[in-house]
Amino acid sequence: MPDNTFDAERHVDRMAAALGLAIDPDHRPGVVANMARTAEIARLVTEFPLPDMVELAPAFRPGEQS
Repeated sequence: MPDNTFDAERHVDRMAAALGLAIDPDHRPGVVANMARTAEIARLVTEFPLPDMVELAPAFRPGEQS
């Protein structure tokens, strides 16, 4: 079974390299901390159990009346 542990430091380094983004060394700890927190929030959302009977919300279209 693969290890699904999210490594925020590795992710930040790889994404910065892929985007050609230079991260100031003084700012890197904050960027990594924010990425780790964002990943935790995303995990809470994606793992939240929903019953099969839940329907999708309608799409919002500006200017349309419901």
